[in-house]
Amino acid sequence: MSILERHDTGAVAHLTMNAPERLNALSDAMLAALREEFTRLMEDSAIRVVVLSGAGKAFCAGHDLKEMTAGRQAEDGGAAYFADLFSRCSEVMQMIPRLPQPVIAQVHGIATAAGCQLVASCDMAVAAEGTRFGVNGVNIGLFCSTPMVALSRNIPRKAAFEMLTTGEFIEATRARELGLINRVVPAEDLAAETRALAEQVAGKLGRAVRIGKRAFYEQIQMPLDQAYAFTGQVMVENMLDRDTEEGIAAFLEKRPPRWTQ
Repeated sequence: MSILERHDTGAVAHLTMNAPERLNALSDAMLAALREEFTRLMEDSAIRVVVLSGAGKAFCAGHDLKEMTAGRQAEDGGAAYFADLFSRCSEVMQMIPRLPQPVIAQVHGIATAAGCQLVASCDMAVAAEGTRFGVNGVNIGLFCSTPMVALSRNIPRKAAFEMLTTGEFIEATRARELGLINRVVPAEDLAAETRALAEQVAGKLGRAVRIGKRAFYEQIQMPLDQAYAFTGQVMVENMLDRDTEEGIAAFLEKRPPRWTQ
């Protein structure tokens, strides 16, 4: 069995991290598999939404500490290995917002350290009741500096700093209040509720969502005036699309749109 399994349902790609014995840790192999699959999805125009989940009793427990301990045995104390590891992990995290498809994390059990970073890097997240989130590295003397990047761009600063310095978990309901996740659902409904959200998004005009996702992440880094100027041009691009023209006509004529994409 693959460490990262994929099955497609219509226009939705389901990726499952499949290393339950290690709580789906972001090992060298897992990072390589995620990078490879994300690269494939970049060019897959048939897929409109990606769902990312974890097999077994947890979503993802972060980096593989056993591999990190082994990496420390190098002559340089592991400096080269660790620099490469965190670079590879950061590359994978940054691929998610660059994917043309929205990525939804389907979270259960725990999402800790780089696993919490993975949730924060996804465009949306649905979590089962009882799921716990944490950036707990400080508890073993390793401040979660790279997970902090995604976390601090999802939730308020003081809440992020408290999580980072105390190493405490937050429950799913608190994670939703802070903006780390979108929805909390009963555990038995997690897959169905995530699938329903994915299919709802997949039912929209694919080109419009791709244009919108790209613009969302680009404008959020800009000053206000630049953001408006940029998104105005994006709206022009979108409006000139033939399928958008059909969507507007269908709305005015009170009928379903006949999109080509």
